[in-house]
Amino acid sequence: MHFFEHRDGELYAENLRVTDLVEEFGSPLYIYSAKTFRRHFEAFDSAFSGLDHLTCYSVKANSNLCILKLLADMGAGMDIVSGGELHRALAAGVDPSKIVYSGVGKRAYEIEQALAADILMFNVESLAELEKIDEIAGLVGKTARISLRINPDVDPKTHPYIATGLKKAKFGLDIESSLEGYKKAKELKHIDPVGIDCHIGSQLTSIDPFLEALDKIMAFRDKLTAMGLDIRYLDLGGGLGITYDEEEPPHPSAFGEALTQVLADQSLKVILEPGRVIAGNAGIMVTEVLYTKGGETKEFVIVDGAMNDLVRPSLYDSFHRIGEVTPKGRPERVVDVVGPICESGDFLARGRTLPGVGSGELLAVYSAGAYGFTMSSNYNSRPRAAEVIVDGDQAHLARRRETYEDLIACEKGCLDSM
Repeated sequence: MHFFEHRDGELYAENLRVTDLVEEFGSPLYIYSAKTFRRHFEAFDSAFSGLDHLTCYSVKANSNLCILKLLADMGAGMDIVSGGELHRALAAGVDPSKIVYSGVGKRAYEIEQALAADILMFNVESLAELEKIDEIAGLVGKTARISLRINPDVDPKTHPYIATGLKKAKFGLDIESSLEGYKKAKELKHIDPVGIDCHIGSQLTSIDPFLEALDKIMAFRDKLTAMGLDIRYLDLGGGLGITYDEEEPPHPSAFGEALTQVLADQSLKVILEPGRVIAGNAGIMVTEVLYTKGGETKEFVIVDGAMNDLVRPSLYDSFHRIGEVTPKGRPERVVDVVGPICESGDFLARGRTLPGVGSGELLAVYSAGAYGFTMSSNYNSRPRAAEVIVDGDQAHLARRRETYEDLIACEKGCLDSM
C-alpha cells in the first residue's frame, strides 16, 4: 500500500489532501507519512529476527524530533554523528543504551556529553580519537565502551561522495592499523573494546559489497579473539538503497537472510544503522510554481523550492521524481525545474519531461524524506520550510516555518555592541 497516492485527481498524504496541507502550512513544505515510517522500520527490523540485533536509525537521514520519537516508540536505537544529534535523540526519549556514536571528528565536550549519557558505545575512527576518549573518560571517572571502525577497502559501487569503505576515504582505519588499535585499546585504562564497526557507504543497490566486507570483518574478529578480546557487538552500519528512479535495491528481507546465514551461530549482537531505507520514501517536498519561462534552447519551470530546501540534486546530481499534485492531463514538455537562488546550480531537475504547468500550481518532489530537510540551509537568507507529519487523517506540525526574525536572531547582539 502506498501512502502518497492520487485519488480522484488529487494527491493525498495518507488520508489528507496535499493541497489542503499546503493551504494550511505554506510552500515549500515537507510532508511525512507516519504509516510509511512505521511500515519501513518494521520491514527492516523484522528482517533480522533470526539474529540478536539492534536497529539503530541513522539520525542524519532525518533528525526531526517527532520522527525520532515515532521510531524510538517502536524500539529503535539511534546512530548519531554529533553532540547535536545526541541532544536530539535524548530529547526525543531515546534510551541511551541504544545509541552508538560514529563520526571522524568528535570534539572533547561531545565525548564528555556521550559519556555522561552512558551511551552503548563509540565507533572510533582513529587512534588519536581512541586516546582522546580514554583521556576524557579518565577525567570524568568513566569507562568508555568502544568499537573501532574498520575500513575493509570494499567498493560499494555508489556515488563517490557517499562511498565510505575504500582506502582513500576519510572514515575508519585500515585492517592493519585497526589491529594495532585494538592492542592499544586493550592496554588503555578507561577503554572497554566491546565491538567492531564497519560502514562501507550509502545508497547501495546490492548486498554483495556488504557480504564481501563481512568476510573480512569476521576473519579480523578471529584475530581479536585470539588476542583475548571479548567482542560482543558487530556494527555493520547502514547504506541499503531505495528506488529514486530505476534502481532495484534488495529488499531488507534478502539482506537479513544473507546475514543470518553467516552470523546465526556467532555469539554477537548485530547492530544495523538504516537511515535512507527507512526515511527516504516516507516523505515528499511540495513546491509551488512561480513562473514558467521559455528560451531558445530550454524551458524553465521556476518554483519556490530551491537548493537550500533540497540540495541533493545540486550536490549529487541526484534524481527525484517530480509530479503534479493535481494532474490536468496536459501535453508534456522537456523542462528544467529550478528555484529562486542566485546559482546556476539551483535546480531540482534538469531535462525532465513533465506536463505543462502554470503559476500557482503545486509539484511534489518524491523520495525527499531522507537527506532533504536535514541538509537544508538558509542560503540567500531564505527561511527554511515547515515539516508536517500526517498520521491517518491527522496532520501534526513537526517544525514550524522559519521567519525573517529567526534568520537574524543569533546576530542581533552585534548590533548593540558595534
